[in-house]
Amino acid sequence: MFSDKKNILQLAALLKAHGVRKIVLCPGSRNTAIVQTLANIEDFTCYAVADERSAGFFALGLSLQGGGPAAVCCTAGSALLNLYPAVAEAFYQQISLVVISADYPVAWIGQTDSPTIPQPNVFGSLVKMSVNLPEIGTEEDEWYCNRLINEAILEMTHRGKGPVHINVPLSEPIYRFTAKALPEARVITRYQGLSLYDRNYKEELIARLNRYNKRMIVVGQMNLIYLFEKKYEKALYKNFVWLTEHLSNRTIPGIPVKNFDTAIYTMDADRQSMMAPDLLITYGGQVVSKQLKKYLRKHPPREHWHVAADGKIADPYGCLTTIIEMDPFEFLEKIAFMMEPKPTNYPLMWENYCRTIAEPELPYSQIAVTGKLIHSLPTPCALHLANGSTVRYAQMFSVAPDVEVCSNMGLGGIEGSLSTAIGYAAASDKLNFVVIGDLSFFHDMNALWNQHFGVNIRILLLNNEGAEAFHTLPGMDKSSRSRPFVTAEHHTSAQGWAEERGFSYTKVTDEEELNEAMQRFTTPEAQEKPLFLEVFTDRETDTTMLRKYYHQLKEEKGNQKES
Repeated sequence: MFSDKKNILQLAALLKAHGVRKIVLCPGSRNTAIVQTLANIEDFTCYAVADERSAGFFALGLSLQGGGPAAVCCTAGSALLNLYPAVAEAFYQQISLVVISADYPVAWIGQTDSPTIPQPNVFGSLVKMSVNLPEIGTEEDEWYCNRLINEAILEMTHRGKGPVHINVPLSEPIYRFTAKALPEARVITRYQGLSLYDRNYKEELIARLNRYNKRMIVVGQMNLIYLFEKKYEKALYKNFVWLTEHLSNRTIPGIPVKNFDTAIYTMDADRQSMMAPDLLITYGGQVVSKQLKKYLRKHPPREHWHVAADGKIADPYGCLTTIIEMDPFEFLEKIAFMMEPKPTNYPLMWENYCRTIAEPELPYSQIAVTGKLIHSLPTPCALHLANGSTVRYAQMFSVAPDVEVCSNMGLGGIEGSLSTAIGYAAASDKLNFVVIGDLSFFHDMNALWNQHFGVNIRILLLNNEGAEAFHTLPGMDKSSRSRPFVTAEHHTSAQGWAEERGFSYTKVTDEEELNEAMQRFTTPEAQEKPLFLEVFTDRETDTTMLRKYYHQLKEEKGNQKES
């Protein structure tokens, strides 16, 4: 029988799955549940060593003999510190070693309840990775625990070998052994490079790729343009449905589906299930769409591969199975002709459905203003989307392929978006359009407090006197006492600052003024001054228009299904 602690069960299952077979077990009370579990798994060869300092070096010898990774498990407190010399030796000799320490719950650390010490990260820079496992109470806890253990064990042999530390906090009771079997724990694997002559890749990875008909590729933020050769475009494009946002720019071999966020919102449960992928491949950075994240977490693919040159684990959909450490474009070009030609209508299912989702046609509002700008942009140019609503609104409209889209969405913070755009424009010979909300602008208005911008910069400020997203938070009705502290309402215009800094300023308050101002704002002809267009809208109208648009789409899809 095994411990009923789920973090221990995940640890044991993943040590086994990743091929750790030799384990040194030190005596103690806090680690009894770990020892009991590991000692009762036939796949492990366990060694009892009483002195932790000796046990650490004994484990090094086990790892050196044959080269397979070894683990050493100790109890809480100073017992862990006795492993320090062996950990340091493993680090400098580059020896694979998993250090497993039992621990007390964080609430009891430093409360004169010996033998507690702060154990997470106790080895500092002398381990390749240190993780502190959660105590599992929810599905999210279990996913997080699983991910941390996978990350730590994979890092032990990533770009050279070395020790890793897995700390296991355990609450009372810790001496219950009711589990009859280990869980089917998700195992994340890592491939480094993709050689045509490597049989593991050719026979295993490519065989897995060819196993699926419903294959989807999602591309995150990429600030570049990559042009695939024609021979790769045809081979790749027809085998996948390609989902990208504007922030991905031109980084796929063909025409992507971009309005998937709105499309997913309109799907009923049956269609969502039918259109879910069996294989998901991702590359690039941040994906903004919350709808896509919710969708793939609810309908997880059988496999999720993430391709990244740094080989780091990124698991936003909660179903990652494989990391492929290489340049994503090199990966795509190498697999292009390894895929078996299979007839599949899966890409067409997505493309045809998403074609039925019309762009918003709304009265004067921030969404309508964003759409009007995007449809009027001269090409080529650069479009800078500050953050938050500006990114989401832009995603509702088709952007010309010669428009490069930039945004500070790596983190998604409010600060610095205008400064980044000004810096980009200072080194650019194209027209640079900035779409920015009022809070983002006033947070970063000192971006204009320099002499490094020219007439190629044009700023569209969407001003509805507060953060729209904050106003829609639960409980933020007009009577809420917390509303003034959360919603950042203001009555400020950028006119004085814009004119002071040398911009040609235009104020817009209605549709007629917008149509006239937008013609000058988007003309490709050179202007004497940089342009600043401040558009004032009503915040409640902006929110109502967005809700109305989504409601109409949902209603239309419901009527189509009935008919």
